[in-house]
Amino acid sequence: MSIGVLAHSTHLRGAGSYDAATGQERLRVRVTLATGIPEQVCRAANLGYLDPRDVDIAAFEADPDTLVVPQAGGVLFRLR
Repeated sequence: MSIGVLAHSTHLRGAGSYDAATGQERLRVRVTLATGIPEQVCRAANLGYLDPRDVDIAAFEADPDTLVVPQAGGVLFRLR
């Protein structure tokens, strides 16, 4: 894994923890994308997938443990 990829994954999910004895990594947060990107591509990157047609924004916003970032794709992929 390159340093750039490692740095990006840390920014996306946080440092988490790693148990060398079991080889298990525990992530601090779970990232799920509601996107047009194919589900198998999201899963291959160890990301959750949610069909955008099934998103109930009001229910997510009402959950205190869920961060909703409106129009996040516009923030994540701004081109210079």
